Amino acid sequence: MSLVIQEHARARLITDGPDPRLVPVELTCDTDAPQTVHVRLPGGVDWAFGRDLLEGGLRAPVTRDDIRVWPCGRAQLVLELHSPDGVAVFQFDVVPLIRFLHRTREAIERLAPAPAPPPAAPAPAASVTRA
Repeated sequence: MSLVIQEHARARLITDGPDPRLVPVELTCDTDAPQTVHVRLPGGVDWAFGRDLLEGGLRAPVTRDDIRVWPCGRAQLVLELHSPDGVAVFQFDVVPLIRFLHRTREAIERLAPAPAPPPAAPAPAASVTRA
């Protein structure tokens, strides 16, 4: 059974202009592919990357392929996306990101099959004593 976790957030698009622009962002994770998160940006642009990249970027700078993630103080995270068209830099408040990651972790744990019980230990062999 597949479950899609969604979180709507706002990010600040960092530009050369004097003020960053707030843009709506949708975070999604499908429990059929739980290690991948999707960040849908305005205009339908969708970036997919490992959930571990987002989790790690909350604590320390992380780079994978065309994506860089790093904490910005205690309350924000920066997501830098590189493409042939250029670079886009977004600044997120961490609260919606942490909430999203928590919800994905809970859903994955809830849907995971229960671990198989350990095999039963063989019964001890009966000892026969002859007199």
